[in-house]
This record gives sequence, structure tokens and C-alpha cells, in this order.
Amino acid sequence: MRLSITRPVVLPLSLVLGLAAGCAPKPPQYDVMIRHGTVYDGTGVPGVVADLALQDDRIVAVGDLRGEHGRQEVDATGLAVSPGFINMLSHSETSLLADGRSQGAIRQGVTLEVFGESSMGPLNEQMRKDQVARQGDIKYDVSWTTLGGYLDALVKHGTASNVASFVSAATVRINEIGYENRAPTAGELERMRGHVKLAMDEGAMGLTSALIYTPGTFAKTDELIELAKVASASGGMYISHMRSEGNRLLEAIDELLTIARSAHIRAEIYHLKAGGQQNWPKLDAAIAKVEAARKEGLEITADMYTYTAGSTGLDAAMPPRVQEGGYAAWAARLKDPKIRERVRKEMLVNSDEWENLMVQAGGEGTLLVGFRNEALRVNAGKTLAQVAKERGTSIQDTAMDLVVEDGSRVQVVYFLMSEDNVRTQIKVPWVSFGADAASMATEGVFLKTSTHPRSYGNVARLLGKYVRDEHVIPLEEAVRKLTSLPATTLRIKERGKLAAGYFADVVVFDPKTVNEHGTYEKPHQYATGVRHVWVNGVQVLKDGEHTGATPGRVVRGPGWKLRT
Repeated sequence: MRLSITRPVVLPLSLVLGLAAGCAPKPPQYDVMIRHGTVYDGTGVPGVVADLALQDDRIVAVGDLRGEHGRQEVDATGLAVSPGFINMLSHSETSLLADGRSQGAIRQGVTLEVFGESSMGPLNEQMRKDQVARQGDIKYDVSWTTLGGYLDALVKHGTASNVASFVSAATVRINEIGYENRAPTAGELERMRGHVKLAMDEGAMGLTSALIYTPGTFAKTDELIELAKVASASGGMYISHMRSEGNRLLEAIDELLTIARSAHIRAEIYHLKAGGQQNWPKLDAAIAKVEAARKEGLEITADMYTYTAGSTGLDAAMPPRVQEGGYAAWAARLKDPKIRERVRKEMLVNSDEWENLMVQAGGEGTLLVGFRNEALRVNAGKTLAQVAKERGTSIQDTAMDLVVEDGSRVQVVYFLMSEDNVRTQIKVPWVSFGADAASMATEGVFLKTSTHPRSYGNVARLLGKYVRDEHVIPLEEAVRKLTSLPATTLRIKERGKLAAGYFADVVVFDPKTVNEHGTYEKPHQYATGVRHVWVNGVQVLKDGEHTGATPGRVVRGPGWKLRT
């Protein structure tokens, strides 16, 4: 709902001086005045030196404000001032329940975390029980059943960043079908549509899918179209980890475009990439395919992370067939000698039928990072090939054994992409950025396991390595792709720009020093170079240190506005 704002009249300096001898009006008293910074407003225009005034949760003035002052004065001379950055793919759904300060993201200037691929609702009673049973180091009460209920509970718990979420096609599928590999009945599909409609009413950004994972991979195109139509009717979009990012990359884009056309919906590709060296040359064709669709009139965008390695589980090393029915059924099959022998052979095949990330990365390119079983955590930071050698077993048997022993899919890092392709993607004007990771902290529960360095460095790597050091794109374009581009894509109102009347999500950073520090060997290291961050007008980072404030709110999608 738009707030009514009384905007101050900024008098010219000459008039102020002229009135000084008489009855000069008392200057407005702003909460915060950020002075002399180079303002990058988010539109992509070059930065200009200006002042920025904040009052309550809004930006109220931008420009030459020498005649005004604030209760807090911040000197940003030599620093960049920009809108808060938007992370188009966050997996902080549970990490923020453990530590709402969102340190890893806030210290990079990220003020909005958008959840996707899976969603924390809607849940039936069995799903709630399963969510509790699957919890690892982070423990939390599952007090909600709907996606909106989760978002409200998270903000009530306290979060430094704003949060938003898509509703997952896989989540609504589990709600009605479970983990079976079959099409929904007419009744089940209608109830699935109802779950999507409720989530859109509660403010979901749209529908998300993750089509290389079970049970998402069991959904056919027509099922996704029917669910996407519901999201479209509420003004939402479709966003997808496509069915392939490697061998069938171009065919997967075709499916996404088919869904966009058939459902009359905006669509985005999650973490655009060409995975596997044999697929690196496909990137140009993939970009051209999207460009052609955009010229046709479809609203197609993409996001990416700034690393050549992705991170997911060992489930991406085994055929979906063996995973049908959920983890317990999967683990039981891996103990069956006959099934195990077949899976062992399938894991060596670079198949077009399913996305085999391990065969593309190889045992040496598969880094183990996340375990539930504390006895296995000595293996974190080792490659799968190393652990196989230590155990004296094949790479395939080692992967299957670890899944069974850990009670989970085991989180890994796969080295799959080309540095040249990363640079190419950064230049594409319709590509924004998503960490595809959780916002974590260098303390407490997070140190019990390893992670991907993108948790701490996705934005800082862009601004440091690719903008400042390599000049891949100018700073003003990087800021646009981190702010107004994703805000426009998501149809978010009054965020993503530095303009009077917009919410006061503001970042002050040093373009000369901003940098990532996390590595694959030692990922738990904060980025540096971001000096100050405000979320909804409340300072959460001051002089590079977290203030402990948690002013984050739920940012609702366009369906919420229709409902209210």
C-alpha cells in the first residue's frame, strides 16, 4: 500500500542566504543525511556527487542539500551510494531463523533476499513432520502451513534484510502427490492450482520450479503451464532451474519459452550457465534464443552467480528414478546390490535423459562441503576423488555410501563452468544476480560445516573482480543489474532506486576496496568494502560492523496488492 509522503521543499542556496538576514525558515530535520557520496541511483546512469536524506522508512530528498541537515550526518566523500542490492535467488529460509542478522549478505549490501527453487509452504501435516525430521544443525519450530505464514513468522523472529518468496511447483506437488513419478489427477491438479492461488494472494512473487531434482523433475510441461497460468492471473512470473543447464540446455530454454507463451507469463532462467566443458560453446546460442524471444514480445530474463562452480547435492549425480519416493526410499534402494549395480553404471553415463553433474565435473571436480552426520565432517573440503581413494572404493560407490551414511543428499560443489562464459553473461543487459546460497555468519552453527564461497561473496566478487579490476561492465551498470533490474522484473514497487518516496534501502560502499575473501577451502570469510547499510531507514551496518538491528519486512508480490 502506498504511503502518503509530504516531500520537503529544498530551497536554492542563494535564497537561503538571502533570507539569512531576515526570518529564514527552520530547515527540515531529517533522520539521516548522507553527504557528498557519488550517487548511483539504480537506473544505470553514471554516478553524480549528491546528498541523500532519509526520514522514517523513506528516501525524501536527493540532490544538493547543503541547506538541510539530519539528526545523523554521514560523510560519504569518495564512496558510492546506491540502492540496496537484490539477491534474486537466496536459500536463506532457515539460516535467517538461526541468525536474523543476515551477516553474509548485509556485509555485501544485500537488502532483499528472494527465496526460490523450493518454498517453505504450503505444507500439509506430513510435510511439516518431514521438515522437522530433516533438520540438521539449525533447529526451528514449524509453526506455519502456508507460505505467507512462514514469511510472517520469519519477520516476527527478526531479520536484518527484507524477504520475498516464490511458491514452488514441487512443494505443491508434494502436498498432493508426494514423491511419486506420475501425472496428477484432475482433482489433484485443481487443488495444486488452489495452493498456488493462495500463495499468490499471500504475496508470492510467482511460481518457481527446479526441474533436475525429484520430485520436480517428474512434472511435465503441461502441468507447469497450468500452475503458471494461476501465477500469471495474479500478475506473478515463472522462474526456473531448468530441466538442463548442460547437454540439453537449448531444449530446456525451449520448454521455458513454451511455458511463458502458453501461460502468458513473464519468465526467468535461474543461474544461467552452460555446465560441462563440452557445453561451454552453447552459451552464445542460449543467449541468442532468449534475445529472439524478447524481440517476439516475451518478457524473458535471467540471473546468475559470479563463480565457475555451482553447489547442490549428490542427488545430481544419480538418476531421478532411484530417488522416487523421497530420501528414505532412495537410501533403501542404494543398499540393494542389484539396484546399486545399475546405478553405478548410470553414474558413469553423460546422459541426455537426466542432468548428471558429477560426470561433467568428475571426481576431482566434486568438492564435499555439507554433512549432517558429524562423523563424516572430516571429509568437508575434500574432493570426492580424495575420499574415494582414502576409502579404497570407486567414486560411484563412495557417493552412494556417503548418501546412505549421512542421512542426506550431501551438499557438494561442482566445478562446471567457464570463466569466459561468466564474463559474457555479466555483460548481458537482462541478466541480474542471485547467490543461489544462504546468508551465513562466521560464527556459531554455521561453522559446523563448509559451504560455497558465494554465500559470502557473490556481489562483492562482481563489484571487485569483474567491475573494478577487469572492467567487464561499468559500476553504474552493475548497480542497475543489482537493483532496478530485479525490482522491475519482480514488479516490486518503490524499491530498487534512489528516488524521493522510495523505501530507504541504501548502501554506502567503497568501489576501490570492495572485495570477497571466501575461498573454496575457507569459505567462511566476510566480504569487505561496504561501509553502511540501511534497511527501511534503519541502519543495520555502520562503519563495516553489524548494528544488530533487524528491520526487515516481507516484500509482497503483485497478487497481494490485488487482494488488499
